[in-house]
Amino acid sequence: MTTAFPRLDATTLHARLKGAEEIALLDVREEGIFGDRHILVASNAPLSRLERIVPPLVPRRATPIVLVDDDETLAERAAHVLARAGYGDVAILAGGVPGWAAAGFELFAGVYVPSKAFGEFVEIGYATPHIDPHEFEARRKAGEDIVLLDSRPFDEYSWITIPGAIDCPGGELVLRVRESVPSDDTLVVVNCGGRTRSIIGAQVLIDAGLPNKVVSLKNGTQGWHLAGLDVERGASTVAPLPSVPAHDWAREAAARLAGRYGVPTIDAATLATFEAEQAATTLYRFDVRDPAEYRAGHRPGFLSATGGQLVQATDTFIAVRRARIVLADDDGVRARTAAAWLARMGFDHVFVLDEAAPLAVPEVGDAPETVVGLAEIVAEEIAPAELAPLLERAEAVVVVVDLGSTRHYRAGHIPGAWFAIRSRLAEDVARLPSAPLYVLASPDGVIARLAAAEFAQATGALVKLLAGGTQAWQAAGLPLETQPERLASPPEDVMLKAFERRDKREDAMREYLQWELDLVEQVRRDGTIQFRL
Repeated sequence: MTTAFPRLDATTLHARLKGAEEIALLDVREEGIFGDRHILVASNAPLSRLERIVPPLVPRRATPIVLVDDDETLAERAAHVLARAGYGDVAILAGGVPGWAAAGFELFAGVYVPSKAFGEFVEIGYATPHIDPHEFEARRKAGEDIVLLDSRPFDEYSWITIPGAIDCPGGELVLRVRESVPSDDTLVVVNCGGRTRSIIGAQVLIDAGLPNKVVSLKNGTQGWHLAGLDVERGASTVAPLPSVPAHDWAREAAARLAGRYGVPTIDAATLATFEAEQAATTLYRFDVRDPAEYRAGHRPGFLSATGGQLVQATDTFIAVRRARIVLADDDGVRARTAAAWLARMGFDHVFVLDEAAPLAVPEVGDAPETVVGLAEIVAEEIAPAELAPLLERAEAVVVVVDLGSTRHYRAGHIPGAWFAIRSRLAEDVARLPSAPLYVLASPDGVIARLAAAEFAQATGALVKLLAGGTQAWQAAGLPLETQPERLASPPEDVMLKAFERRDKREDAMREYLQWELDLVEQVRRDGTIQFRL
């Protein structure tokens, strides 16, 4: 029996997005296409990775879900995947993104747009001060007492930053700042790659009552580069953990923030009640500490979401509007700081779990992952040691197809591997060379396994999976290559950052920074988000 999924017109959807009931809007196109234009409050859940993305993004299977694409084709396919997984209330936006535009509603470019727009509203609403790159550098060269804090995660900071910057991710700023700043007279400058985390980072320190003068670095690392100043790669200086006095200050500051913005603290009994009601009300549980702390031991059921990234890319963690959100840490500082931001972003039901709430047995390592339908897939595998000699043979006996992201593929792929996007296999396999055997790979093998039956159906050929994925290939000491690139699918699965661009990099930076500034008026016209500053 074929399932018929209802269509929702754009006007009805717009009204529901502004309503008081739960709803999740999922855009199932690839990120590169999504980034060209999409609905403001849509979370990107590409069909190629849908089974992996949706369980944490929409944890309650009775949640009303609306799927959107360009012409209802991908949405229809995604609807069947979700229905088989037990999601019972799935609809499709009639006419997709073009239908939304035809109804006169706003479309947005970029990714993480609600969070990016929020940063701009914060700067305007609080008059967050900033400093120009040239002024900053001149004052630093003159010997002024200045500390520069890079508010991005370590991998982003180490990839590219400003010389002399100390890594202190946004969620850690209130916790670590007092130990990083030598005196109350020190000027504290917060930067990120562009604008958002610079602004949010500076403002949270001001809100926390840090006695120092605090400013954001105007336009962050991109603005620094555009000013003709040198950047640094491979930096490794990390803000230290707080001493007892610094920790006490951070606790008091975070408690004031939570109180000021009406964030309640709940006990273990209330959390248990929320968990018992998950079938009726969506519940998100996030541990906002550093990932290493999380893996060392965390509360079962809580997912890792560092506080800075939760605010920076909220739509990648929370898709269900009007859901309950509970944040946890081990001392209340980072949870209360992040919760105060979420409350100001317009989330109605944000709570902090009392850090003293009893925990019987912590869960160690990464949280168990649910991938829809993965356990039922049976496919033949080939080990890296078995594949390697086949690739060295003069005659073409095997073609490797890499189904990871463009970013992963370009960072290093199995020699001779072709890149393809899973959701495009039916149309793109014709670009692959013919071979008696195809081997599917992805970083950890999950997406490759999900694609096995689809690939076999599209090609009619013998298909095997690389056991353990590209990670297992590397672990076996086998080589990767970055060139040449063999693209069966267009690289539309990721939206490249300006620093990742291979050409017109500076133009991309200027466009990006202007795009952030222009979001304010566009969000006001859209009307589906109400920030509470």
